Amino acid sequence: MKVTAKKNEQVAKMIFASIYPLYLNRLEKNGRTKEELNQVIEWFTGFDEQKLQELIDEKVTFETFFQRAKIHPNAHMIKGVVCGYRIEEIEDEFEVYRQCRRMEKLIDELAKGRKMEKILREEKK
Repeated sequence: MKVTAKKNEQVAKMIFASIYPLYLNRLEKNGRTKEELNQVIEWFTGFDEQKLQELIDEKVTFETFFQRAKIHPNAHMIKGVVCGYRIEEIEDEFEVYRQCRRMEKLIDELAKGRKMEKILREEKK
């Protein structure tokens, strides 16, 4: 599927605080923890638990969330399909949408029981 400007705008305007509990609920149903969710988000965005809580309290949009993030240099290694969109084929102009899908891919892997070492991608030496 192709991302549209409208779809990108819809995601950009969503409030991160309204989606975070859905991520957490999904993971807890699969035996994972809030700490693991926060670890994955921190690896991807650089936000520690305190900063994450501040962003939730501030009710930032996904656009603001990703603007403030320091995306991990290995984020380009997150590949695959999420919600019918192949992450590596999402155009640069839809950066917010791509980052959102990358984060969802990490959360999907966590929910499916993938080992943390695999989720937190490292360059092969």
